[in-house]
Amino acid sequence: MQNLYVTVGPSSFEKNIIKELSIAGATLFRINMSHTNNNDLEYKIKTLQDWTDVPICIDSEGAQVRNRVMKTEGEFFLRNTLVKLHDNDKIVGDSSNMSFVPPGILDQIRVGDRIRVDFDSVEIEVLEDKNKYKIAKVLTEGYVGSNKACDVSRNLEMPALTDKDKVALEIAKNCSIKDFSLSFCNRSDDVIEMRKRLDKGDKVISKIESILGVRNVESIAIESDELLIDRGDLSREVAITSIPFIQRSIIGKARAMNVPVNVATNLLDSMITKRTPTRSEVNDVVSTLLMGANGLVLAAETPIGKHPVLSVKMIKELMDSTVHYYDSGINSFLLFNSANI
Repeated sequence: MQNLYVTVGPSSFEKNIIKELSIAGATLFRINMSHTNNNDLEYKIKTLQDWTDVPICIDSEGAQVRNRVMKTEGEFFLRNTLVKLHDNDKIVGDSSNMSFVPPGILDQIRVGDRIRVDFDSVEIEVLEDKNKYKIAKVLTEGYVGSNKACDVSRNLEMPALTDKDKVALEIAKNCSIKDFSLSFCNRSDDVIEMRKRLDKGDKVISKIESILGVRNVESIAIESDELLIDRGDLSREVAITSIPFIQRSIIGKARAMNVPVNVATNLLDSMITKRTPTRSEVNDVVSTLLMGANGLVLAAETPIGKHPVLSVKMIKELMDSTVHYYDSGINSFLLFNSANI
């Protein structure tokens, strides 16, 4: 059976929708801890367990820099000016201030470092260290929302699990969760560290979304139950033109080691707003499956999209068609799909 991992969020966290997604083919429901508060986690898990028998996966925040809450709802426009950078959860971001997580990360930020926020929406350069805060210049103007991923121009030392992750793992274990994703897995020791906090038999899905993760993918795979290629975050560290080749390489290595490998991000992005995918998205999904991917992960389509159920049905249809093509060849495949031609 192929994996179809479905992320739960505001658009899909409803009883009827979860039931429809379960029937449509979801094999795992993913709770993204980057967008979930620990205070809400137990409620979300138990509610989902009441609504469906499909297993639930807790996806850690991992070793990632994010900005904290911005003052206005939605997005805030940062102009080409100076901003103060803080390591303080009491400071709410605005046109003059930004704060970051994980706690203490600002101590590693140096004068001259550049920080890209939310996939190049905004780029800033650190100009001065004022001890309690740092001053940076906005190089690229743009809109910034709360809790957006940030990319620093050099590697920073960050733990595999944040303090928030450690609490989340305990909450999940107390709710009998057995599936866990390790975000920004950079080395095999990261997997080992997570396993120490889990019960025997729990599944660890290691997410490859950094240069270090790509370089160490084979040793990571040895310690993991599954791999997950997150093409979105990975594209912050490598050229977008390299992503197809890195994906093919990782899938090949994982298959050779008999480790299941899944692919996430930008599968059916157009269906966040539209009822049908683009031809290029359909081709990408099928090509990814033909490369040998064992599963696909809907990351944005189902938590924030307008058509979560249609998105899952489309992915499932493409998965089934690919299996039929593998099993029967092109002539039988065309006959099988003649109603859609």
